Amino acid sequence: MQKVLTVAQMREADSYTINQLKIPSQTLMRRAGIAIADEVAAAAKNNGAKKILVVCGTGNNGGDGYVCAQELKNRGYNVAVYAMRGNLSADCAREKAAYGGVYAQDITADIIVDCLFGTGLCRMVSGEYAQVIEKINQSGAYVISADIPSGLNGDNGLAEGCAVKADITVAIAENKIGYFLNDGPDLCGRVIKKDIGIICPETNYAHIYNDSDIKEFYPKRRRNSHKGTYGTAQLIAGSDRYIGAAALAAEAALKSGCGYVKLNTSMQNRSALAAKLPQVIFTDDIDFFADCIAAGSGCGVSEELYKTVQNLLKVYSGTLIIDADGLNCIAKYGNEILADKKCNVIITPHIKEFSRLSKLSMDEILSNPITHARNFANEYKVTVFLKSSVSVLTDGERVFLLHRGNSALAKGGSGDMFLGFACGTAARGVDGFNAVAVASYTLGLAAEICAKEKTEYCVTSKDLIKNLHSAVRNLTV
Repeated sequence: MQKVLTVAQMREADSYTINQLKIPSQTLMRRAGIAIADEVAAAAKNNGAKKILVVCGTGNNGGDGYVCAQELKNRGYNVAVYAMRGNLSADCAREKAAYGGVYAQDITADIIVDCLFGTGLCRMVSGEYAQVIEKINQSGAYVISADIPSGLNGDNGLAEGCAVKADITVAIAENKIGYFLNDGPDLCGRVIKKDIGIICPETNYAHIYNDSDIKEFYPKRRRNSHKGTYGTAQLIAGSDRYIGAAALAAEAALKSGCGYVKLNTSMQNRSALAAKLPQVIFTDDIDFFADCIAAGSGCGVSEELYKTVQNLLKVYSGTLIIDADGLNCIAKYGNEILADKKCNVIITPHIKEFSRLSKLSMDEILSNPITHARNFANEYKVTVFLKSSVSVLTDGERVFLLHRGNSALAKGGSGDMFLGFACGTAARGVDGFNAVAVASYTLGLAAEICAKEKTEYCVTSKDLIKNLHSAVRNLTV
């Protein structure tokens, strides 16, 4: 797994490295500029680029740019600097004075290196800077951003009015949270992390999973086993109006590796699904001995469902995942039932559902999703999986960002499949926190596999179900 830092944490790491480890800021800036130059040189070779322009701001990000430009000049590249006017930071002023190359008066080149703003930007971009960013985006050049696309908020991934759209972002030292949230993935392009010797002094960072991390939750299955070995998943899903929710959740659960899948749904659903899903056990009752129960997908909002969830919270002692209409019922009839529970509870809201639960606006949540998810988790002693294009998973202490997937998942049915796969994964013995991570990561990988064949436009829920095995194979070979 990889660390993902907030702006404050990155600033603390810089300070620790400079003041405690006694590595001068000039040395770190030199390393950063050379690391950026290495990636620019590689891009120039791959793209056949002839002309390189480094756009330098007045802060330390601009200082990195001047070092990069000088390094490229030393290597014989046709490089120029477009310099922003204003008061320069001490490090930036030093590197500008050391730069011995030419300056440009316009924003045109085959490759543009964006060194306007660093991760510390927390205000709307306006004036000349906004005009320069727009020119970069309209230039048609291949764009490489130093540490973060200028204009992108390093903590929440929101564009501050306008932001550079990069083809590559060269992450200096560590990944930043803003790369992954909100506009971040669309603006950062491919992220390349470069180690320049900055040391992170603390341990309480957010993380992202890698394939190797998820692979641990797909151990080799024993030959000497039976269906009871792999646990029971119970789904409370679907209604006469939403037959598909029950079908997709159950089918995904069947593919998760658990031993039994039980489905509590309407009688009409049973008639429609029995022949399609012969392995599913259709039931009127709730199996309180099931290893994991998932409730809410496609059920509709009702007092009956609210009371069912309330009863589960009080009586059930396994892992309970509450999703969709289960959460909408809690938001409508009262969050207080979350305080009285016997089971390990995981809630899986998308942004709008979380807004209803938390009584926060969607804008408030989007501006600080990790903090709000973490606060809710701590207040109600639950695990929160806040779903978005990149989802936040937290139990109040640990924070992970689930980044696999693409817009093929931005269609009805994705949440139902996620819920079923998460329930089945927890049922087969993975703890609830990691079961949710495994489900999100695996479904995201399946979407990536499908998109290569069918494009993100044309992938359907049926395609994703059919390719879950491909994603699991990729994670188990």
